Amino acid sequence: MSNGLGPDFNRIWSAGLLTNLADGVLRLAAPLLAITLTRDPVLISLLSALSLLPWLFFAVPIGAVVDRVDRRKALFLGNLARAIIGLAVSYIVYQDAMTIEILLLATFLWGVCEVLVDTTSQAILPEILKSDQLERGNSRLNTAEVIVAQFVGSPLGGLLYAVAIALPFFLSGIGFAIAALIVSIFPFHTSLKPAERAPDAPDPHFLNEIKFGIKYMYEEKRIFHLVVITTLLGFFFSLSNAIAPLFIIEELGVEPRYLGILLAIQGLGALAGSVLAPRISKTMGRGRALAFNLLIASLPIFIIGFVPNVWYFLPLGVIIGATISVWNILLMSVYQSIIPRELYGRIHGARRTIVWGLMPIGSVIGGFVARGGLRLPYIIGGLISLIVVAFSFKRIVQIGEESVAISKENDK
Repeated sequence: MSNGLGPDFNRIWSAGLLTNLADGVLRLAAPLLAITLTRDPVLISLLSALSLLPWLFFAVPIGAVVDRVDRRKALFLGNLARAIIGLAVSYIVYQDAMTIEILLLATFLWGVCEVLVDTTSQAILPEILKSDQLERGNSRLNTAEVIVAQFVGSPLGGLLYAVAIALPFFLSGIGFAIAALIVSIFPFHTSLKPAERAPDAPDPHFLNEIKFGIKYMYEEKRIFHLVVITTLLGFFFSLSNAIAPLFIIEELGVEPRYLGILLAIQGLGALAGSVLAPRISKTMGRGRALAFNLLIASLPIFIIGFVPNVWYFLPLGVIIGATISVWNILLMSVYQSIIPRELYGRIHGARRTIVWGLMPIGSVIGGFVARGGLRLPYIIGGLISLIVVAFSFKRIVQIGEESVAISKENDK
């Protein structure tokens, strides 16, 4: 394949195709299985919460580990562990021994592995791409994720679940295993071993490296301000979407077998945003593109709380998917421009500990809010998100433009 980003990127991209397919299958199969085990909104929200909770507990130490080890080995072990969990869940379902507690535990363990794989993948990109390639690289990874996970994985998950409940979990485990093999067998041209330590670097003790990463994140105000903004938005977005499958099935009257198709249609927006993100950034400027897309993403969340049926829900979901994709791609490019490469794992872990670590709390609160009505999480979460974006709009624009200037300076 020729995409101008080099063979090392192609290897990461190829392994990502398989993991995204497996993730897409699980994204639908796990909630469907959960709904057969319980209809309690709080327990359903816990499924979403436990997939993100590992970021609260493990993101910082795993980030420090990623900065100290061969990143290729980290990718291999993370995907291998996900494969083992998937096959174990498949066997338990096949034996008709699955309970909601076991499913929640498996979801948490999958989340721990995702922390390792995601942190490692993001730390690798600045090593194998130039600064002016980051937006394109993030865009292509995100595009592949949307196409494979939402257009193939989610509908496939629904079909496999209808054939045999254990089947989607079995095939997801196989997909993760093959991804691990791709990473381990094919060589990389760029060394993915730990970077040389700078003269002013902290004591190499593990805890000191963690403390240094957290301190750097706080003192670099651009990173700190983005973390605060995204933490607030991530919390209220999670609150809004905590019981989305239950809302779609019970409030909008969609049959469970069509849930995968619905997610695939929503993925059209995410796909468009992933493809167009670099062009939107070039046209509007990275800072304005970040801020406007975040504003546009928040409004439909609030409106969903009032839609009468799925035909109103669908276009709003497409808009949300498109704008969130643009935001995520450009945000990662901002971080990869600002954060020193030798510190990326720790700082990436520290910021996601805060941002993603609080999202499970938002999900659980959303579950309790939903006991008062399945529409309430969307109304409350969407309204507060709009207020947060309004107050932070100018600062987001400023940080985005400064990151572009830093990229240009680094490439000189």
